[in-house]
Amino acid sequence: MGVPHDNKNKHGETPFSLVYGAEALIPVEIGEPNTRYTQASEESNEEEMHINLDLLEGKREDALIRMATQKQVIERYYNRRARLRYFKIGDFVLKKVFQSTKEANAGKLRPNWEGPYKIHGIVGKGAYELETMDGKILPSHWNTVHLKRYYF
Repeated sequence: MGVPHDNKNKHGETPFSLVYGAEALIPVEIGEPNTRYTQASEESNEEEMHINLDLLEGKREDALIRMATQKQVIERYYNRRARLRYFKIGDFVLKKVFQSTKEANAGKLRPNWEGPYKIHGIVGKGAYELETMDGKILPSHWNTVHLKRYYF
């Protein structure tokens, strides 16, 4: 049996509180008297809302810093494990065959790579423009993870 899941992140903030600056009260909490609802007066509620609004920008900045840190950790992990290949213009490569580009009724014994293709141009970090052996340029760009070097 699993543990009930709350919507808070590991720092205790819910997405609702980051957007609106306060926790949400669900109708059951309003209809049923509890300490959170019964001890609130209009003055204390106003004061609490002003304090929460003052602190909200700091909470949002903290969340953005945590997100940026997490992104850097993920990027370092990927770069450490990824074996990126780089090609030069004129190199010959094979292109991965995807499920959407396979011929109908090809079956599981169809080759997973097709080609060879020639690198026609470099369009970005790890992205290449390919041309067929008869000089036709393919309409889309291909990432290096979907290409592998072809040796004659």
